[in-house]
Order: sequence, then structure tokens, then C-alpha cells
Amino acid sequence: MSLAEEVELLRRIPMFTNVETSKLKLLAFTSERVAFHAGDVLFHQNEMGSSAFIIVAGEADVMVDTPNGPLTVAKVGRNDFIGEIAILCDVPRTASVVAVTDMTTLCISKDLFFRMVTEFPQMAVEIMRVLAQRLENTTRQLREAVAHSASHPM
Repeated sequence: MSLAEEVELLRRIPMFTNVETSKLKLLAFTSERVAFHAGDVLFHQNEMGSSAFIIVAGEADVMVDTPNGPLTVAKVGRNDFIGEIAILCDVPRTASVVAVTDMTTLCISKDLFFRMVTEFPQMAVEIMRVLAQRLENTTRQLREAVAHSASHPM
């Protein structure tokens, strides 16, 4: 994929829509292209994160550990941005991500990510929007699980 194609890919991601082309070129040039095969783990829950990923191609499952084993809580694919919580909050990864298909990603280091957010406040707003949507989904799933367990006591 050429630099121009990577810039166009980045432009399709909502948080980068309004970022000027020269900055997207810098992001594309300084991020690392990383390939994964189906079954590969991009990162494990509870490990510390030093980078985030933009999915260029392929799909993955977002999984959390539970007492009953791993539970898939989301599916991610092309143009999705993953792994940012660990680098935003300096906390361990909140989930594991496992490739379902062969994948191509752009790996963005923590330093580059923070430089981009600092230079482009609209990125920070979009990241907050995405995180708020994820929180709403998690809260809804929790409500449904509690309601289900209340209507089906052991």
C-alpha cells in the first residue's frame, strides 16, 4: 500500500477526518505496518500497552477473561481503532484481541498518538465519543445480563 493509499485509509477513520493531509502523511509514515494471521493475538488482557492499532484489513474478536473462560464482547474490522485505552489511561489492557482472519494494521506508538491528540483536539473529541459508545454498550450488556440472571435464577 502506498503512502497516498494509507493517507486515504486514515481519512476514512472518523477521528482523522479533519486532520490535514500533511499530518496524516506523517502519521502513516511514522506508524508501523504489522501483519497478523488468523488466530494471532494482537495483545493480551492485563498486559501494559505501548501502542494502539488501526485495522487496515481483516477482522478480530475483542475478548475478556471471565470465570467461565474467554468471552467475546465485540468484533472489530477495517478502519477500527483499538488498544487506545491502555495508552490513554496508563492501565493494563482491558481485553485481549485475537485475529479472526489475516489482518493488516498500522501500529501507532504511545508518543506518536499523544502528539497527534495534542495537535488535533478534534481527535480527542472523537476518541471520547468512541469510548462513550463502548461504555454505553458495556453498560447495556451488563443490564441485559443482570436482567437475564434475575429472570432465570439457579
